[in-house]
Amino acid sequence: MDFSSIKTSIKNIIFDLGGVIINIDYAKSTDALRAFTASETQVDFSQKAQSELFDLYERGDISDAEFREGLRKEYGISATDAQIDQAWNTMLLDIPAERIELLRALKKHYRLYLLSNTNAIHMVAFNKIVSDSFGIPSLDELFDKPYYSHLVRKRKPGAEVFEHILAENGLKAEETLFIDDSIQHIVGAQQVGLQTIHLAPPLTINQVLKEALPEHGA
Repeated sequence: MDFSSIKTSIKNIIFDLGGVIINIDYAKSTDALRAFTASETQVDFSQKAQSELFDLYERGDISDAEFREGLRKEYGISATDAQIDQAWNTMLLDIPAERIELLRALKKHYRLYLLSNTNAIHMVAFNKIVSDSFGIPSLDELFDKPYYSHLVRKRKPGAEVFEHILAENGLKAEETLFIDDSIQHIVGAQQVGLQTIHLAPPLTINQVLKEALPEHGA
């Protein structure tokens, strides 16, 4: 969907994090973790699918320690906690400055929310990237409210997480745009009536939201 076709109805925007705001490369983490296995075992984590261990961690159903131990048991990983954390965080790349600038500009005209399937180890890491790169204590400052799966105990693409955001903030689905790079999450959002944009590579939020600000006729 093109933003110009819905811009007059949109009052709220919900952003995904990985692949939308922060650049991400899942293979970097799976490759780094596989290097700690005895038999080069493939780690089942990708943009489209993942094993139950990762689902449990992203829902906050297991602790950091239980996640690390689960990796050791499930994949035969032999590594310290610090080594596992470092390998797990290698998928988190950079955040282009123009995306931060866009979010700051959009916040003057829309209610902004962040919805990320994430976890405690990654949250520390991406907030450090934000702090080191832009002097912002955390991503939270750029949004009216962030929603992290491991804290709200719900994950995309389940309808309940979208319904939770709408209800808690008094938002109308038809006035709310959801942007994500994973098609399964887009489908989940559409099922509860949200307007959606699938940010398929190489599209960026700066490209798809170029008409969202007043100076561009929004």
